[in-house]
Amino acid sequence: MISCKKNRGKGFLFFLLMSLSLISVPSFSQKVMLEGTVQNASDKSALPGAMVTIQKANEQKVTNGVMTDGYGEFKFEQLAAGQYALKISYLGFKPVSKTLDLENSAIDLGSIVLQEETNDLAEVKVVGQVSAGEQKGDTTQFNASAFKTAADATAQELIQKLPGVTMEDGKIQAQGEDVQQILIDGKPYFGTDVATALQNLPADVIASVQVFDKKSDKAEMSGFNDNEQLKTINIVTKPNRRKGQFGKATAGYGTDQRYLTGASVNIFNEDRRVTITGLSNNINTMNFSADQSSQEENKPRNGIINTNSLGLNYSDMWTKKIEVSGSYFYTKRRNFSVQSKFQDFVSPADSGRFYNESSQRIEQENLHRANLRIEYKINDNNRILIRPNLTVQQTDDFSSFTGRTENENSALNQTENTSNSDNNSLNISNMLLYSHRFRKLGRSFTFRLNTGYSTNDNENFRLADIAYFREPDRSNTLNQFTRFDRKGYFWETEFSFTEPIGKNGRVELEHERGNRVDDSDRRLFDYDELAGNYSFLNEGLSNTFKSQYLTEETDLSYQYQTEKVRIEFSGEYQRASLDNDQVFPDAFELNRTFSNVLPSARFEYRFSKSRNIEIDYRTWTNAPSINQLQNVLDVSNPLYVRTGNPNLVQSVQNRIRGRYRSQNPEKSRTFFGMVEASIVPDYIGTSTITARSPLALTEVDTLETGSQLSLPVNLDGYWTIRAFFNYGQPVDFIKSKISFNGFANHTRLPSLIDSLTNNTFTTNFRLGASLSSNVSESLDFQVSTRSGYNIVRRSLRNTQDNFFNQSSRLRLNWIFWKGFVYRTDLIHQVNTGLSAGFNTNYMIWNMSIGKKVFANQRGEISLNVFDLLKQNISIRRNVTDIFVEDVQSNVLQQYFMLTFTYNLRHFSGGASEKDFDK
Repeated sequence: MISCKKNRGKGFLFFLLMSLSLISVPSFSQKVMLEGTVQNASDKSALPGAMVTIQKANEQKVTNGVMTDGYGEFKFEQLAAGQYALKISYLGFKPVSKTLDLENSAIDLGSIVLQEETNDLAEVKVVGQVSAGEQKGDTTQFNASAFKTAADATAQELIQKLPGVTMEDGKIQAQGEDVQQILIDGKPYFGTDVATALQNLPADVIASVQVFDKKSDKAEMSGFNDNEQLKTINIVTKPNRRKGQFGKATAGYGTDQRYLTGASVNIFNEDRRVTITGLSNNINTMNFSADQSSQEENKPRNGIINTNSLGLNYSDMWTKKIEVSGSYFYTKRRNFSVQSKFQDFVSPADSGRFYNESSQRIEQENLHRANLRIEYKINDNNRILIRPNLTVQQTDDFSSFTGRTENENSALNQTENTSNSDNNSLNISNMLLYSHRFRKLGRSFTFRLNTGYSTNDNENFRLADIAYFREPDRSNTLNQFTRFDRKGYFWETEFSFTEPIGKNGRVELEHERGNRVDDSDRRLFDYDELAGNYSFLNEGLSNTFKSQYLTEETDLSYQYQTEKVRIEFSGEYQRASLDNDQVFPDAFELNRTFSNVLPSARFEYRFSKSRNIEIDYRTWTNAPSINQLQNVLDVSNPLYVRTGNPNLVQSVQNRIRGRYRSQNPEKSRTFFGMVEASIVPDYIGTSTITARSPLALTEVDTLETGSQLSLPVNLDGYWTIRAFFNYGQPVDFIKSKISFNGFANHTRLPSLIDSLTNNTFTTNFRLGASLSSNVSESLDFQVSTRSGYNIVRRSLRNTQDNFFNQSSRLRLNWIFWKGFVYRTDLIHQVNTGLSAGFNTNYMIWNMSIGKKVFANQRGEISLNVFDLLKQNISIRRNVTDIFVEDVQSNVLQQYFMLTFTYNLRHFSGGASEKDFDK
């Protein structure tokens, strides 16, 4: 056994002794737990998402604030004894205030009912602008009525208008971070599929939007913050929109046989909520509710895509103690893509060498995805959470390409390659979480079990003709069949115990043990001309390999928290063993053991309820994957051969990050800034060798002159530093919101090229601005631009590549005279510094003209045109350690389409047709 031991925290022993000494500090101050349930007075139904704030009777500042969960429940822990003022507010309901004298260690207020607000319209007088929002504890809440959208707008269109919310690279970001899940009234909606969730919910059912960092399931149950947070948006619906059926259906047909049909229907009945969505189209639209005349993040630029999909989301309270939610998706997709590539190599020995490739690919996919969440609240002190997930995927892939390597003087080699593969995969995982709270406030026990199983079966037929122009006699033909069977499983258990320490402290002791097992069998058969079948086993290109990664971790954490300050120290001792066992073609074993001390620290200071700064340091390990470990040659492209490396060791990532937030929801001003740096010893990089003369790989396989072989290796020297900011504020004189954002990044990427160390330094700068309207329900526009400047320098060649890109966009929706609708989406792209033939600037102009129909204007007939100017193209640049690559892909061409859209709105329990018309 080879042992690699690393001690990364000499100061950790001091921290450990300090933490242990804190454990012995007695608690002289009595702490109080306060809990209760918020309900609708009319029907006693729960009100999830209600804001509950508490403050000391003799102070003006809010001491703490929480949001009620899916049961309408709230809980405050670690409150000091004394007199408090409690306030509960919920949009559309009258707020409730209570004065409390907290003396007992645990107080249950029971059910607190809120009355719906009723206004006599004849007595209402508008005296000012609707408040945009407010900060309540850790949650930023925005009033939906303060932001103007069209009557048929989606939740995504509304949320993009909120301060601090932007669309970056096709993803919704809030306060500078990717939004990872959407809740509706505190309940999950379409799992972690943010785009589907936001595009299937109409904006007109939303009362308010809450943005916050949702704690992990474990942290919510135990009360001990483990820093595993998800940026979350909770959409609070209007009380009179929680019982009914609403959604949208669209059908359209156009030139070149382009078509689109889809529907999304929400069936809400208080706690029981069902959403059904379906889509069929050949215009690259991935999710229903997308604007077919717009070039959105869910409308890929590359290839021609046909999609047929069906989705279902469900949530309900089966009993008062059991909450269930889940979703299912089926997608059948076909993608036809054509690409051209140009690669310029960076090694000094390869100066003037480049590679051209043209390819075609037809990929057909059948995908099933399902997830479920079952929470059982046994009683106030015991809860069980079960979260299973299932993914089943079947893919047929037919591709062909021609690749040619040349230098400044002549061609080196060329391959013409066709392949046909069938791939089937299955992934099953589950999390079981149990939490128990003891009678002593702050003391808890948590048990977690994660399990998973996966299989992957692949069959591939490949025919390749290779010509080596400097060695004509070495030209050959490959006719091969590959069977690739892979399976694996993992399990991980965790036990944790928390205990209050001192007045404002808490300590957690945690132990984890887990194992990941991967088993891979790859057999390649050459075609036997005499037998007329694939019967000749190529042992040099076949391999049977098994890998086990067993980890055991013990973690001690201490947290100290007051109203303004939060400090946390954590130290983890991890022992991991990586066992690699090759069975075929040659049997060998390779075992490694790693010991690491992984410290973490976190500091947060709140200047006020709307300004705070966070600094955190974290370390963790990354184990090599089965793909990186398996020592088998991949000759899918004979000019670029890849293989694994069973000698890899785990890498350790060290990251320090600082974040500053300043928000003023009432005035719609927000600022977010972030600086982050990472260092990764034993980084898993790439070693590339170019054959200067024929190089034997196996007894029968040779790496010919000019061809390359790459494999993963551990390298030191990787680091990166990056910074980001976003600032937004209203522009009152044009009733709009303006935001600015900037990004800078500098990375050092180590690699080996022909056994020589090469460091690739990449520097990126990006600046952007966006102006979003808040004029009226009839006029909605957004203007944005983003510019990026990129610098790439490599130590081996001591050369520098610079390239620039800029993307500008105008979106406009205008409803005018008697229900006519005009929409336009204009995108302008500038590229400079790319390879010859790729510096193409272009403008994509999509637009539509329509007419609202029916008395209530729920229907619309429209004529849409995509790419009016016929300039649509797709170009991107990829930078690696061995080459710079420019890629151009086929795209959807101009088409016209006539569509009909109908918006379904039927509510009961307080809403009427008159409500919708208003």
